[in-house]
Amino acid sequence: MLEGIKTQIDRLIALYEAEKAENEKLRSRLAALGGENDTYRKKLTDLEEQIDNLKLQQAFTAPADGNAQAKAKLGRMIREIDKCITLLES
Repeated sequence: MLEGIKTQIDRLIALYEAEKAENEKLRSRLAALGGENDTYRKKLTDLEEQIDNLKLQQAFTAPADGNAQAKAKLGRMIREIDKCITLLES
């Protein structure tokens, strides 16, 4: 009986050590993925800024006959900026 209890304790210790190692491995992976996530978020922000810059550039380089379209685009962009400012202030 005592030998059976000792065997069970040894088995529990082995299971504990295995779970502890798995936990550490998962923590390391989580940290790595967190860093990767931050990298992708920064890249996304940079790409969104590039899109906005290209839209603005396109609005200013519109052909002469597209003056109304350029004004409309600028108006939409200004309204969008105003909405963003309002959201930031609240």
